[in-house]
Amino acid sequence: MEWRCSICGYVYDPNLGDPDGDVRPGTYFEYLPLDWICPECGAGKEVFEAVDEDFEDEEFVPRNLL
Repeated sequence: MEWRCSICGYVYDPNLGDPDGDVRPGTYFEYLPLDWICPECGAGKEVFEAVDEDFEDEEFVPRNLL
């Protein structure tokens, strides 16, 4: 399952991990360090929302653009 930052729209994909944040591929969102932040905007894990893989949300507008 992917997770989207509700601030900037960055999508965390566990298959890719976050190499710049020292998170190895295969790391589930739930197992990211508590202090992990969005690599795009610096927001904490608490603003991320699960992305339903069966639903294409073409209308998504990041909160920083509202």
